[in-house]
Amino acid sequence: MAFSRSARLAALTTAAASFLTIAASSAPTPGAPGIGDPYFPGLGNGGYDARHYDLDVAYSPDTGRLDGRTTLTARATRNLSSFDLDLQRLEITRVEVNGRRAGFTRDGDEVTVTPRDSLRKGRHFTVTVTYGGVPEPLGGPIIFGSKYGWMKTGDGVFVACEPNAASTWFPSSDHPADKATYDIRVKAPRGLTAVSNGRLLSTYDKGGSTYTHWRESRPMATYLATATIGKFDVRTGRTPGGIPIYVAVDPVLKDGNGVDVYAVTAAATDYWSQVFGPYPFEETGAIVDDMPEAGFSLEVQSKPAYSAVRNETTIVHELAHQWFGDSVSVARWKDIWLNEGFATYAQWLWAEHQGTRSAHDSFLAGYDARPADSAFWQIKVADPQRDTMFASAVYQRGAMTLQMLRERIGDAAFFKLLPAWTKLHRYGNADTADFIRLAERVSGRQLDDLFDTWLFTTGKPAL
Repeated sequence: MAFSRSARLAALTTAAASFLTIAASSAPTPGAPGIGDPYFPGLGNGGYDARHYDLDVAYSPDTGRLDGRTTLTARATRNLSSFDLDLQRLEITRVEVNGRRAGFTRDGDEVTVTPRDSLRKGRHFTVTVTYGGVPEPLGGPIIFGSKYGWMKTGDGVFVACEPNAASTWFPSSDHPADKATYDIRVKAPRGLTAVSNGRLLSTYDKGGSTYTHWRESRPMATYLATATIGKFDVRTGRTPGGIPIYVAVDPVLKDGNGVDVYAVTAAATDYWSQVFGPYPFEETGAIVDDMPEAGFSLEVQSKPAYSAVRNETTIVHELAHQWFGDSVSVARWKDIWLNEGFATYAQWLWAEHQGTRSAHDSFLAGYDARPADSAFWQIKVADPQRDTMFASAVYQRGAMTLQMLRERIGDAAFFKLLPAWTKLHRYGNADTADFIRLAERVSGRQLDDLFDTWLFTTGKPAL
């Protein structure tokens, strides 16, 4: 086939224009300073996907000082001229990219790193940050008015970072949408125990210090990472179902409230494995620390952290989060009911399992206890807003939604849906629309009206 001269010129012109367009689009550009979460615009970072964190931290309880060296392995999702990390308040002394010193600037909690050479899309790279200082906990209305994050205790530190406090102690892409695996090495004064995520690989004493190495080999959101340090009585073993278990309890709380943390943790882990699907991590357990100022517990991955264990239902709630929140994590923080509503409903299921009260009766107790003019009914559960993202409605009305769903589609479909959800999104992220789609697919029912009423509309629904 032959072309005329004018056609050839037109073809050349088009090809040249296409080449320039491709060249322009592939030119290195800065990564975004946030992941796009409307509740926390500065959290997370665009332009790369975090794959693995290697944290090496040394903590001195006497002075409160933390010295750290974090190496993040990531994959560039675009051609990058620079990229961002989240780090709050601590001082950076050195940054390296792929082993070569890199430039960096800071604007509040945002650290912009400029490597010597641009980073190509699809390639893996490492960034190593050396830093130090005295970490400070965060506060405000989000966590019931409590401080959270890196919190000093009488003998060490209690580390519970939801939603945005991981970056108070290590540089990161601090958003649950950017999960990674972890190696966490902690140096602490000899005689103290450092407890972290995953499995304990080694611990040894040298001089006046104890060195501990933990590895979390399953993807984990940053807020679930911990390096809690203190005096602990440690008990290890396996659940009756064969899952390794590690429970660390502050001696001050050993006999507190009459709750056998080890036994309840083992029993609940095994039971949820039957209801929600296989346990998603290598180890289960608990960290029970004497931290009355915190007043909350957190579903730290593989070992929930309790500022004190107040009752058995707290344990079953936090362990349910290992499936709902830890393995299946929210895509954006507005979907937090997928964590808290499910874990609260798990408490109702536990009572049903124990024969003390049906989930239906738990639903009615919460529904009847709140009059129609209560502020409880004015929270939109599917988008509760940042400062009220942990309001009681997110927990209780979220659980009520699940009970209404169960009664609509029946037990057979409902208890098929729960493990289907945890299997479909295992180690990943999901949102409310994903759950509604799966519920409709499993049940074969149209459910828009139910979810619209219970999740997206304010006011007390009629039964």
